[in-house]
Amino acid sequence: MLRPVVVGLDGSRESLAAADWAAGEALRRGLPLRLVHAWEGGASPDEPDLPELEAPRHWARRILRGAMDRLDERWPQLALSAEEISRPAAEALVGAGDEAELLVLGSRAFSGFGGFMAGSVALATVARVARPVVLVRADQTLEAEHEPDAEGRPSAHSPYRPVVVGVDPAHSCEELLAFAFESATLRAAPLRLVHTWQLPYGSHALDAKTRTDLRTGAERALDAVLGPWLEKYPGVEVTKLVEEGRPAPHLLQAARDAGLLVVGRRIRPARIGTHTGPVAHAVMHHVRCPVAIVPHD
Repeated sequence: MLRPVVVGLDGSRESLAAADWAAGEALRRGLPLRLVHAWEGGASPDEPDLPELEAPRHWARRILRGAMDRLDERWPQLALSAEEISRPAAEALVGAGDEAELLVLGSRAFSGFGGFMAGSVALATVARVARPVVLVRADQTLEAEHEPDAEGRPSAHSPYRPVVVGVDPAHSCEELLAFAFESATLRAAPLRLVHTWQLPYGSHALDAKTRTDLRTGAERALDAVLGPWLEKYPGVEVTKLVEEGRPAPHLLQAARDAGLLVVGRRIRPARIGTHTGPVAHAVMHHVRCPVAIVPHD
């Protein structure tokens, strides 16, 4: 059975932009799209029939119906379904996301998340879902994924912008690279890999040769991880950026003209709590293009 692309809706501009992006991704992948809206009410949307639940039920159905109509008009060939989930938002989204090929959520640039995705709910969702999560800004459009046309105007028919992925060969990269290469292939887009290296602590005065050796070691480590993927995806145009410094600033720079940024999130034991990691946290709040966060061991 095909896993769907799932998008969380709350009626905000951010979630509607996420629904549009998710529809395009579902079509690219040949998958159905499932719309979900979470609200805290009774045990199910159909019971009990209490007056105080009528307003949230009405709002939930209005949100889903409006999004369904909108998407069906734009993409009539897309297989659509919708569901009200009467559970706390993070819990509902984590459950829906774990059954998905990927989960798509709306987000507010530079200021966290809006609607039911406010504050800790968003972080808890991203940190706990076992499948990739894509965050989409309210100003994301179909044209924004593409290069400008020959006259420099936004276009949905020009080539896709690059896919950028941050890679750390010291940790498992299989899930991360699989998602990045597949995303680039589906878009016929170039893939830009970013790997950073840092000087040993307290060694800022190292000579030029030592710095060169460290850089060469970083390049070789990246090549070793990348080799099998280049063989598997020979049609993907790959650019490697191996830079000195912390990863987040280099990823932010590399993603300025990207159509999609892909970063990893290490799966941590439950006793440690919910964490996204410093790199994922930074790009979630400051990158303008959609951001895919891929969990890995």
